[in-house]
Amino acid sequence: MTSLIEAEALVKLYRMGDETVHALDGVSFAIPRGDYCAIVGPSGSGKSTLMNIIGGLDTPTSGRIVIDGADIAALDDTGLATFRNRTIGFIFQSFNLLARQTALENVELPMIYAGASVKERREEAAALLTRVGLGQRMDHRPTQLSGGQQQRVAIARALAGKPALLLADEPTGALDSQTGKDIMALFEELNGEGVTIIIVTHDHDVAAAAKRTIEMRDGAIVSDKQNARRAA
Repeated sequence: MTSLIEAEALVKLYRMGDETVHALDGVSFAIPRGDYCAIVGPSGSGKSTLMNIIGGLDTPTSGRIVIDGADIAALDDTGLATFRNRTIGFIFQSFNLLARQTALENVELPMIYAGASVKERREEAAALLTRVGLGQRMDHRPTQLSGGQQQRVAIARALAGKPALLLADEPTGALDSQTGKDIMALFEELNGEGVTIIIVTHDHDVAAAAKRTIEMRDGAIVSDKQNARRAA
């Protein structure tokens, strides 16, 4: 199985006054295509910094990360924005939906940036919303939807353009436990269809739903293991 992500000796330093903080301290790993991986760790462990670097939202101080064949640290701002839009679907705890836009219009956004025609993007957005169980809510705005429904819109939007990678930051953190389970079941279904998923979470129950868990502490990977429940 080929790697979608290859990270080599990633270091990220931050200056805080007179102190240098090692947010990442020589992190290396590979994510095969079709993997479903959870990155866990306490606050300050480096997992959010790692997520930002994987997502092209931040750059490492040193080291190398290649995603879908692209050395993203070598891309300029325009190239990086294009890469993110084509390659990575983002899912956030706070949903990040546009309040004045309908569910359909929110899902269309990445396809607008990609230059899709009106007909193409509306048909694809409608199909994606139907796929996540919101076929009857396409004309609703975020305030007219429950938290779980808003997260489903966010997942549909992340799938627009068929990205190589879904990157989810605490995707169940703002949801009640049952809705969170429903969202995780949807992730498992998507992964079963071949979608590569990385979830960043502090919740070990959420992490247990993935195939693999990478645990971080003090900017380093301290454990990288297959989850027995999924591996069986």
